[in-house]
Amino acid sequence: MLGRMPLSLAPLLLLLPSAGAFIYAVSNSNTTMMFDDLPALFGNQLPKDGLKGFLVDARPANACSPIEGPPASNNSSKFVVLIRRYDCNFDVKVLHAQQAGYSAALVHNVDSNRLLNMGYSDEETVRQIEIPSLFIGASASESLLELYMYDKGGHLLLLPDFSFPLGFYLIPFTGVVGIVVIVMFTIMIVRCVQYQKRTWRHRLTKSQLKKIPVHKYKKGDEYDVCAICLDEYEEGDKLRILPCSHAYHCKCVDPWLTQTKKTCPVCKQRVVRTAEDSESDSGSEGGESERTPLLGPPSPASTDRPQGQAFGSMGESASLDPPEESYYTFENEEQDSESEESLGEAPLLSAEQHTIQAHSAATGPVRV
Repeated sequence: MLGRMPLSLAPLLLLLPSAGAFIYAVSNSNTTMMFDDLPALFGNQLPKDGLKGFLVDARPANACSPIEGPPASNNSSKFVVLIRRYDCNFDVKVLHAQQAGYSAALVHNVDSNRLLNMGYSDEETVRQIEIPSLFIGASASESLLELYMYDKGGHLLLLPDFSFPLGFYLIPFTGVVGIVVIVMFTIMIVRCVQYQKRTWRHRLTKSQLKKIPVHKYKKGDEYDVCAICLDEYEEGDKLRILPCSHAYHCKCVDPWLTQTKKTCPVCKQRVVRTAEDSESDSGSEGGESERTPLLGPPSPASTDRPQGQAFGSMGESASLDPPEESYYTFENEEQDSESEESLGEAPLLSAEQHTIQAHSAATGPVRV
């Protein structure tokens, strides 16, 4: 009879780390064989150092009822019982082996080498099981009965498989990754909210935009060209008059105020002042910022100029000329005068030489 497990516990068993084992059988003649196996889903695991024991055949073979204990031994030898499959559940077979005094149990298949993870049907029975148990195929059981039984001088060495228990470490790793993702997602949401707040703080709301007066253009008004679209105003155009007295088409300046910044596109003055704006401006008093108007009152340095000189006048430019330029100009004039004198003397010298040469040619060499 196949071992059955409750359906409610089946998903939980898939998450449990089921460490396998290696079965080494050593005969009396020191021949060694290794057999494939699968561990049970109940009971304890094998010790880290392994388990060495002598193999004994179960009586009765199916262990569906209490079985005989291991042979008497003077030393502290351990025994492993070999049990046949079917006729009752796996947990019942292993419990009878534990009650008989065996240190481990091997349950073998019948007429098949297919390996199974032995399940259980009764939770009360499973809580009592402490010894490890393994499932082997039919051909493995035949080899063990033929060469490696206790009465033939053989023994078994059961070693745990130290393979990486993926299910045991995957759950904590997944939890850590999930926490990191949640933290990153939370930070991203907070940053987005802060960015949206900063963006809306620099824009006008529809209610604030309605408070700015609108003027219907008529011929003769002081406004002539929209600084945004560079089109001249026509009769009947709706103009938005900002507090800085600059006017624009409503269709041009409204998107700027509601989507970009609540400042004048030309002079950068605030269109609407709020408590947050005054607090932010208090930190930048006495210095220039992006809110400083491009067109503002002259600086104190410009008011200290003499009243008789206008900004950019010729008198001011002459007074600002460095004194070194007059020295260099005078020196250049001296050089020019010297060059003119040398040019004036050059033709005279050449004329006198020409006259002397002609006279010497006519009268002969002149003796001094």
